[in-house]
Amino acid sequence: MPHDTPLLSTLAIGLVLAFAFGTLATRLRLPPIAGYLLAGVAAGPFTPGFVADPELSKELSEIGVILLMFGVGLHFSIKDLLAVRRIAIPGAIVQIAVATLMGMGVSHFLGWSLGSGLIFGLSLSVASTVVLLRALEERQMVESRRGRIAVGWLIVEDLLMVMALVILPALAGPLGGQAEAQGNNSLVLELGLTALKVGAFIALMLVVGRRAIPWLLARVVRTGSRELFTLATLAIAMGIAYGSAALFGVSFALGAFFAGVVLNESELSHDAAENSLPLREAFAVLFFFSVGSLFDPEILLEQPWAILATVAVIVFGKSIAAALIVLAYRRPLSVALTIAASLAQIGEFSFILASLGLSLKLLDQGAHDLILAAAIISIILNPLLFHGIDLLQPWMERREGRRLVNVKGKHAPELDDDELDTGAQQGHLVLVGYGRVGRYICERLDDMGPPLLVIADEPEHVTALRQKGLKAILGNATQEKVLARAKLPEARALLLAIPNGFEAAEIARRARELAPGLHILARAHHDDEIRHLENHGVDEVIMGEREIAHGMFRYLGLERPGEHEAEPQRAPRPSGAGS
Repeated sequence: MPHDTPLLSTLAIGLVLAFAFGTLATRLRLPPIAGYLLAGVAAGPFTPGFVADPELSKELSEIGVILLMFGVGLHFSIKDLLAVRRIAIPGAIVQIAVATLMGMGVSHFLGWSLGSGLIFGLSLSVASTVVLLRALEERQMVESRRGRIAVGWLIVEDLLMVMALVILPALAGPLGGQAEAQGNNSLVLELGLTALKVGAFIALMLVVGRRAIPWLLARVVRTGSRELFTLATLAIAMGIAYGSAALFGVSFALGAFFAGVVLNESELSHDAAENSLPLREAFAVLFFFSVGSLFDPEILLEQPWAILATVAVIVFGKSIAAALIVLAYRRPLSVALTIAASLAQIGEFSFILASLGLSLKLLDQGAHDLILAAAIISIILNPLLFHGIDLLQPWMERREGRRLVNVKGKHAPELDDDELDTGAQQGHLVLVGYGRVGRYICERLDDMGPPLLVIADEPEHVTALRQKGLKAILGNATQEKVLARAKLPEARALLLAIPNGFEAAEIARRARELAPGLHILARAHHDDEIRHLENHGVDEVIMGEREIAHGMFRYLGLERPGEHEAEPQRAPRPSGAGS
């Protein structure tokens, strides 16, 4: 092993191990983050084999924090938060308070100081946005009612943790840690100075940054250089993070977060997010790898009861508290259980808080290891909780379907199978998805008159469809029971209007097993997605970009006669294709 290139060695071994363990975690249907953390454990000083340079790992971790927080700010949406503010804001505040108190209770029995207990409790109270989004995306729930509440809830948690990162250094001295400020300033004065610095930085970002940053990016775009635009995005993130720390004494994390928030208001925010994503993801992986390398596995043997208590707070304590809060707001059980499962893990902010606690001398290495152990265990257990919700989903759909009420106060139609007498209408069309494309298809088919059955995973959508006189099934079409209710063998065609190609391919595969001769159409965004869909049994794939090009050709009169009609036609698939 070359010892004269520690940076190269740490990067190379770190990425290779993270890839290997992340792939293994994915195969085991676990979040990849669990694999990245375990890769760090394997490369840490407490396990045999290669040992990553601790100082370089810390530096890489800092870069990972900056880019993680930049990404959080870049995807921060005031609109999404306001849409669920009535439950997300008070719910998150109460849940964090309850979880923090439970964590402080555990720390009290362990004999820790008040400051250690506060950092420990806060670390247990905040869930990982990365883990949550991955779980919601796998179930196509990001845009659902439950998904929007869960994401809004975590946005509030993230904002509160950003505030904690600002306030805790000023409180370090009174809490028994190492105060960053010099002198004998009072607590009130310290908090006042901190608030003044943060306020000055935020004012500068909102007044100058929100104008200067979009202006700068617009000028870079005019150069036509994609790599220069990507470089500008990363320079903004890193430059503001460093400048905020150097000029205002604000943490890298807060500076990067506000850089992302300001950039999010630009018309170029989507391009900035897309172009910086590979580097942000790479350093996020190195961040989790670096965190894992600090973990001493011996704590699993030395303090098993402390670990069990900590995991219990994360997986059961704060989740039950969150579920009770949601039910107190008279929300459905499905929403309560989804929020509970979403919060039953800890992640990136927990690690950032734990690292801050170490630097402020509020936490010792043992407490830090306890947080890491609980994080790894909770991330591994989290998919099991979501799987349990999936098993309960049919029962909850039947239970909640009878309680749906539309905006006018009229009771929604029952969602029982008796209403779905699709067998009586031979040659019906089955549509999966009721988003923008699905709504347009419904409007056209409603005018033209072919019998139509819609599968949607939102109760409100099913209610609206049934009130229009259309047949609709509430459920996720990837489940065979849901597809079976659509009577696919008697259907004329299956239309997959959902945007996710991987989910559409899974639906097509299952539909092909139920009805080998069924004609299946789907939408796609790129050529690789088209091939994936075709390999899983889809007969016809429509790509939006190609249809736009054909529309332009038709407008200009440049399309050859019959060209657009002839192109999509393909030979019929044999029975069982793609299964």
